[in-house]
Amino acid sequence: MNSWTNKTKPVWIVLLVFAGLALVHLPGASALTQQSGSVGLQGNVPAPPPSQAATIDLPHSGQSFSSLPITVSGFCVNNTLVEIYKNNVFAGSVECSGGSYRLQIDLFDGQNDLIAKEFDDLNQSGPPSATVTVSFSSPLPSIGPRISLTSQYSKRGANPGSILSWPVVLSGGSGPYAISVDWGDKSNPDLFSQQVAGALNLQHTYAQAGVYNILIKASDSNTNLAFLQVVGIGNGPIQQAASGTANSIVTNQKTKIAWLPIVVLFILVFAAYWLGQKYQIEAIRRRLRKGDETFD
Repeated sequence: MNSWTNKTKPVWIVLLVFAGLALVHLPGASALTQQSGSVGLQGNVPAPPPSQAATIDLPHSGQSFSSLPITVSGFCVNNTLVEIYKNNVFAGSVECSGGSYRLQIDLFDGQNDLIAKEFDDLNQSGPPSATVTVSFSSPLPSIGPRISLTSQYSKRGANPGSILSWPVVLSGGSGPYAISVDWGDKSNPDLFSQQVAGALNLQHTYAQAGVYNILIKASDSNTNLAFLQVVGIGNGPIQQAASGTANSIVTNQKTKIAWLPIVVLFILVFAAYWLGQKYQIEAIRRRLRKGDETFD
C-alpha cells in the first residue's frame, strides 16, 4: 500500500499546482493577497512642468465690455489646471479637457491685462500665455471700488460625503449683498445674503467623485455683479460624475474579499482529492487482478 501511495504523490502535486495556477489567473484573485487595514504607499513621480504655454483666443486684445461676465477660452495642455489672471489678480480656474478650456470671469473697471497659466498635478507652472488687454466700463452706478470676489484657492477637494470648505473674500460694492453658489453637481445653488463685505466660508458636500466647475456670483445693492469660477474635486474613482467630467484623484480604496476564487479553490482541491482517491482504487484493483492472474 505504501508503494501505491508514493506513486500517487506526483499526481497530487501536479493537480495542486494546476489548481494554484487557475486560482492566480481568476479575475479578482489578487484581492486574496490584500489584508484589511493594510497600509499602501502613494507618491508622485517628479516630472518636468508643462512646456507649452496656454493661449487666450477669446476675448481679443482691444475689446471693450459693458456687461459681465465675459467668456475666456483658448488652447492648453490636456489634464492641466488653467488659471486666468486679470492685472495679476486671480480671476478664475478650470480644468483643461481635450486640449482646450473655457470659463467665465469678471473684470476691473478700466483696463484689464489677461494672462493664462497652466499647472500640472505637482502644481508646477508652465510658461504664461501672451497678454490680452481688454477694458470694462460699467453702466451702473458705483461708489468706491467695484464689487469683487477673490480666493487663495483655484482648486480644492474633499472626499464624497465630507464637507468641502472654500474660503472666499467679498470686497467693494455696497451692501447688502446677494450670493449664489453653483457647485457644478446639478444640485440646487446655494443662495444667501451678506450684510457687509468680508470673508465667506462656502461649504458643500459632493455625493460622488468627480471634477466640478464651481461658479460663485455676488451682487450688491446697486446690482453690480462679481463672478468667480473655480474647480472643486470629489476625491476618489470616477463613477459617472454629475458634472460629466472625467478627471479625478484616487484617494480611497477599500479591501474586498473575492469569494469566487475561494470557492473555485475549494472545488479544485476537492477534485484533486477525488482523482487521487480514484487513482489509488484503480491501482489496487489492477494489483489484485494481477495477483489473481499470478495465482491462477
